[in-house]
Amino acid sequence: MQFAKRVEVEAGNLTTSATMRPEVEAARFAGTPRRRRRAAALVAMVGKVTVTVPTETPVDDVVDVVSRLIRFDTTNTGDLETTKGEAECAQWVAAQLEEVGYQVEYVESGAPGRGNVFARLRGADSSRGALLIHGHLDVVPAEAAEWSVHPFSGAIEDGYVWGRGAVDMKDMVGMMIVTARQFRRAGVVPPRDLVFAFVADEENGGKYGAQWLVDNRPDLFEGVTEAVGEVGGFSLTVPRRDGGERRLYLIETAEKGLHWMRLTARGRPGHGSMTHDHNAVTWIAGAVSRLGRHQFPLVVTDTVKQFLKAITDETGLTFDTESADLEGMIDKLGPMARMLKAILHDTANPTMLKAGYKANVVPATAEAVVDCRVLPGRLAAFEAEVDELIGPDVSREWITNLPSYETSFDGDLVEVMNAALLAVDPDARTVPYMLSGGTDAKAFARLGIRCFGFTPLRLPPDLDFASLFHGIDERVPVDALRFGTEVLTHFLTHC
Repeated sequence: MQFAKRVEVEAGNLTTSATMRPEVEAARFAGTPRRRRRAAALVAMVGKVTVTVPTETPVDDVVDVVSRLIRFDTTNTGDLETTKGEAECAQWVAAQLEEVGYQVEYVESGAPGRGNVFARLRGADSSRGALLIHGHLDVVPAEAAEWSVHPFSGAIEDGYVWGRGAVDMKDMVGMMIVTARQFRRAGVVPPRDLVFAFVADEENGGKYGAQWLVDNRPDLFEGVTEAVGEVGGFSLTVPRRDGGERRLYLIETAEKGLHWMRLTARGRPGHGSMTHDHNAVTWIAGAVSRLGRHQFPLVVTDTVKQFLKAITDETGLTFDTESADLEGMIDKLGPMARMLKAILHDTANPTMLKAGYKANVVPATAEAVVDCRVLPGRLAAFEAEVDELIGPDVSREWITNLPSYETSFDGDLVEVMNAALLAVDPDARTVPYMLSGGTDAKAFARLGIRCFGFTPLRLPPDLDFASLFHGIDERVPVDALRFGTEVLTHFLTHC
């Protein structure tokens, strides 16, 4: 894809630059506000302390900030030699925070170029536990030839910001930057300490990111008791039993375990023209086929029960958790069903194969990698089932082994999330849900931090949001970014 000219854009007092096609440049400026707002604040009571809150919310420049973040290619291949690294992006984030007066700590986590940024805003009541607001800077790879726009263009077209990371998770990173800057400019004093963390390597399990930071720099999380991060707070529009619609905002309170497994078969090498009853390729292919086709048992956790009950309350649809057709019932919920059905079972999806070096040579070994996601409390049973499926000729080992996480849907922080959403969308209802994937919450939970997924986005009812994660033409609605920034501002001034 060819690019024609370099463009400089001023967003608030952020200067951003991008290389764009002419048609992208035109779309970028069409209908996109470029207003500046004066920082203003007032004093209010939150609980038993007096805090300073902004009188205006920072909604105007978040679109440009997210676009700029996407233009940093922070591709994480899972291999240190080919991973781009987060350093350039992290240093830019640090500069935006330092510009408004934050004392920032930049940390490289276990390998050169794996950049992380931390900034703390002191609150009115330092005796309360601090709140961690975290976002990761890395993204998964993208093949430019498959996209409608270049995946690192940050194009603003048709009411969306396009590019790799738009929903995973430079949308939240942008909201964090804009809100943190506005708080500092306005002299906002939140109810409790806020720790903003921009971290590396989430897309590879956090070995050179959150996991490393927890192991080697726990001081960065001093006093933190609760955290909010990605893949929660987005809307799911459902039909109401009275004929209208209701927006449910899904708060992540649980996530499946993330376990990447390597399978290895060792056979007898030889000439491809002869018979072979100890063929490593045959053994690994059989194991992968059995695993990939296997349906693990239906398990309905407490989080999933609460979610389904909320759906029933609003829609009148019933979900018999004892029925073999529960997944068919969930299909009625539309595009989100694919993600939701994955939280009813453990899953084991083969993703990589490696064997052989010549067409007429039977190799001695063959390998496969399987992405396993396991429900809370199910790991031992899952491993036993896998061992039976792969058989005696194939061995297995975990190459990434991160446990599941689950917390309850209650407490003051949940109430503040609910109030923040209602303040901006009076038709909102918050409900808990389980994420089929994994986040950096797995690392932070090791420090005893209670974690939630809360990246507020009001989405178009017909948007297939789940398909955008790691998908082609990843994009986030402009209006959803502005909505989310307003909600996040309300949330952090009352947390």
